[in-house]
Amino acid sequence: MLDSNLLRKLDMQDLIIFVHVYERSSVTAVSEALCVSQSTVSYCLRKLRTGMEDDLFIPSRGGMAPTTKADAIYPNIIQILEKINLCYSGEPSHRQVTEARLFHIQAPEYFEILVLPRLLSSLDRHAPVSVSIKKLEDEIPASQMDSGEVDLAICFGPKYHRKHLGHRAEVLFHDDLVCVTDKGYPSEGESFTLEEYIKRKHVYPTPWTTNTNMIDGWLLTNGQSRDIVARANTYYSALGLIKDTDYVLTLPRRVFDKLANSTHVASAPPFGFPKFTLDMVWTESANRDPGNCWLRQQIAFAAADIASSKSERPASAI
Repeated sequence: MLDSNLLRKLDMQDLIIFVHVYERSSVTAVSEALCVSQSTVSYCLRKLRTGMEDDLFIPSRGGMAPTTKADAIYPNIIQILEKINLCYSGEPSHRQVTEARLFHIQAPEYFEILVLPRLLSSLDRHAPVSVSIKKLEDEIPASQMDSGEVDLAICFGPKYHRKHLGHRAEVLFHDDLVCVTDKGYPSEGESFTLEEYIKRKHVYPTPWTTNTNMIDGWLLTNGQSRDIVARANTYYSALGLIKDTDYVLTLPRRVFDKLANSTHVASAPPFGFPKFTLDMVWTESANRDPGNCWLRQQIAFAAADIASSKSERPASAI
């Protein structure tokens, strides 16, 4: 039943501690939230590290930063805890949606380009369900989700959009960034150095409504900034703006694979550049809604296809 005997020593409290440390990045915050001692949290973390054979969390400037393995197992542990709750409640994990329903989702353009086409392919077989997508703003629409006006929020993580207590979250998949240029103006080497990156002028797409973004936040922590000459509403229009220029457009790798053409060249970004996840967020009341549960499953299925697919571009192009 278990691939490792080390896993036998883990219990439910250990898994709950893992989720809370992942979401709060602080042993103290977890201790206060769960009303347990910090030594209990530390003890559970030691058991988890032994059972998973990984550090899972390492000290960082912002608290406890998850390792790559912690990022990978977080959605699985969330699902384990949800299945346990279903064992208690006796409710089925999903039900077919049979009545006409319009789901309201707030999401970045990234979701519309990559996940929505696959989702609509599934919904086409399950009429009369439809979806309305509104562009995500700088904050998760917590009050609208609590009132039921918004069924789901799709956002970037980890911690690029602040999660709210009482909301649930699931990591759909991971991605990284590439530096895109016109083919006549590639980087000087196989990748951009930080010096070369900030020396170039930049086009910035706005995949969600915000004045800040993960790239400029990372540059700021390194005491740097970039010169943005144009802001575009979409990834697609941003790609058109770099034609016949030496401007740099920083795109998610999966978006580059989907939208770029033969006139574009992608290079690796400066060392240490941020990576990110695509996360799905919903409320406790939505968690008990069979229709919302079904929608989340369809999105998770579509995301799993994307996560398992390989880059459509050869590695040499990146």
